[in-house]
Amino acid sequence: MPGVTALGVHWDVAPDADAMAERAASWLVGKALEAAEVFRLCLSGGSTPEALYRKLAAPPFRDRFPWSRTHVFWGDERFVPTDSPLSNYRMARESLLAHVPVAPGAVHPIPTAHDSPAKAADAYERLLETEYGSDSLDPARPLFDVMLLGLGTDGHTASLFPDAKVALAERERWVVPVIGVKAEPRITLTYPALESSRHVAFLVSGADKAPILARLADGDPALPAARVKPAGDLWIFTDAAARGLHDR
Repeated sequence: MPGVTALGVHWDVAPDADAMAERAASWLVGKALEAAEVFRLCLSGGSTPEALYRKLAAPPFRDRFPWSRTHVFWGDERFVPTDSPLSNYRMARESLLAHVPVAPGAVHPIPTAHDSPAKAADAYERLLETEYGSDSLDPARPLFDVMLLGLGTDGHTASLFPDAKVALAERERWVVPVIGVKAEPRITLTYPALESSRHVAFLVSGADKAPILARLADGDPALPAARVKPAGDLWIFTDAAARGLHDR
């Protein structure tokens, strides 16, 4: 993936989706234990991350993870109630957060109870600024320790879709609404916020993702996911099925 990050791309290819989730969980625990103080983790939605969350919610990973100093955030959310089947927060709560001793005040979902997606985006940006301690991102001091991202078959990541032109072009705001691209409005972190991470990890599994993963690996600039340029390093956790059409 040429030019994505100066520190290079780290590939971890597992034989199947379950092994991929296991290896990603082990890696994530290691990164959390490396953090000297607060560990800031930004979650992704989707079925592939859910498999990882279920691993983290059970021994041995649950018992090794430093939950007491972990803060949890989200990279994007649908503008739906928190108990909706479409809610990324609901999925993470049911698969992970309800089963681990993370402090309630350290869980920071995107606030979809606001009157509009724009107000929700504004509120989440203010929360991130408060947690970060500034309204200006310093490349030497990332906002997140680990950013987890998925990869859609259209090349989107978070809610940065190929047709979300305003969100894709945003370089000042940290959080914006995405309206009219999908059936339900979205709220998403922008590139500046996604990239302000010590470690960015894409989680990609399944044969249906093989064509788009091959394009991501080649750094296809038409893909929103391929434009992510982290402040730190970039990891791609995948399985053999997703990597099968682009085996290097």
